[in-house]
Amino acid sequence: MNFGAFIQSILYLISSSLLYPAMIVLLISFMGLVVALGAFLAEWAERARLKEPDPDDWPGILRGRRRLNHFMGEALGDLEGILDRKNGKNSAALWSEVDRLWRTTGRKHKKKLDFLKVLVRMGPSTGLIATLIPMSTGLAALSQGDMTRLSADLVVAFTATIVGLAVGVTAFVLYSVRSRWLEGDLEVLELVMTSRAEARLGPQE
Repeated sequence: MNFGAFIQSILYLISSSLLYPAMIVLLISFMGLVVALGAFLAEWAERARLKEPDPDDWPGILRGRRRLNHFMGEALGDLEGILDRKNGKNSAALWSEVDRLWRTTGRKHKKKLDFLKVLVRMGPSTGLIATLIPMSTGLAALSQGDMTRLSADLVVAFTATIVGLAVGVTAFVLYSVRSRWLEGDLEVLELVMTSRAEARLGPQE
């Protein structure tokens, strides 16, 4: 028994069995990208409607008279809940809750970007797997003169490559833009939360 041929046969069976799982994962990645793109467009529309604050807007923002986006509005609502519990707690304890709220909010929304980071890697990787497997079977068909099988396998291979790269590139763009938005939001949120907390609790010790 040729041990090398046996090992090659095992690896071939393993790689062949990965084709359909890779294609399923690639399809799921594309569907997830469509959902992420919809969320991105909704957030972009909200930001376009609210516009970036200019210096004249800051007094209203700090006093809560100017509407911020949903992300910051939710966090400031939680802040008001903390500040309303002022009775019975000293300022140091409440400031600690405010700091914890800001850090928790940042972690919560950064986790939402993890899905895009996964897609950046997952799309091209599964696309490559779903490309190489049909190409190997296509080359085997070519050696037997089966051009029909070769053409079908090449179509699958190139289609998987295109979809995988499209998922990866688009996810990277969405991740980059939303990361920049989040960093700006967290800077503004920290300033607004600190200002409102100081107005109710006094300066942080």
